[in-house]
Amino acid sequence: MRWQGGRRSANIEDRRGQGVGRPLAYGGGAVSLVVALLVYLLGGNPEDVLPPSSQSPSVGVGTGGAGTQTESPAEARLRDFVSVILADTEDTWPALLSPLGVRYVEPRLVLFSDAVESACGFQESAVGPFYCPGDQRVFLDLGFFQELEQRFGAPGDFAQAYVVAHEVGHHVQNLLGVSERVQARRARSRADANALSVLQELQADCFAGIWAHHAQKQRQVLEQGDIEEGLTAASAIGDDTLQRRANGHVVPESFTHGSSAQRVSWFRRGFEQGSLEACDTFRGGSGRLPP
Repeated sequence: MRWQGGRRSANIEDRRGQGVGRPLAYGGGAVSLVVALLVYLLGGNPEDVLPPSSQSPSVGVGTGGAGTQTESPAEARLRDFVSVILADTEDTWPALLSPLGVRYVEPRLVLFSDAVESACGFQESAVGPFYCPGDQRVFLDLGFFQELEQRFGAPGDFAQAYVVAHEVGHHVQNLLGVSERVQARRARSRADANALSVLQELQADCFAGIWAHHAQKQRQVLEQGDIEEGLTAASAIGDDTLQRRANGHVVPESFTHGSSAQRVSWFRRGFEQGSLEACDTFRGGSGRLPP
């Protein structure tokens, strides 16, 4: 990617090296298994699987600080990179949401190490990157990028950009009211909870594709092979691929993010068409968002 000359976002909170309280007890084995599964998944919403924390969420804390942790040159580069990608999403989404009468409120991106407190509760790095609608923040441990390359076989800066764009996609869903409506529908029908989660995640993949479409069209930031990196990342974290790797078999009814083929397809669709209507995972292409 041609990112080095890009604008840096002012919406980065660096909480690396800051201490956080001990996690609450979340009920033992069943929840622990879900959290363990989320190690393998990208973009999950902790609200879906963890009860809210009784501790006060860390919101409105300004720009934060890096604490006493020493930042390596590689980490400094990643921080800089993430800031540029976040800024690029800030330059993309306002014009796309304005025709819908939706004002784009820029999310903040929190860098943390090991564990973090959010409006969605206490979370450890094992859950991977996540978006919390309660405080409109994306949370990211930069160590996940090493995990993405070494464990999931998805190297490259655009694969990393896809991670950020996917989480920002969840923020867009929040602004559109999609997240709230999905949560309400899940509460009414537990039997449909996983299927609704898949549709929501696939839409976030498609929104990541929309960002890539406009980043290339307007700012020519992509280089040869970048989209392939994004597709590789989307494929590597498909539920079927992860289940087959972990257990040797696939259980489609347990999917929460979609198969590799689905994730690749929806990211590609967003990239090729570049419109919100293209990302209608809920109504099969009718161009409408979920009721």
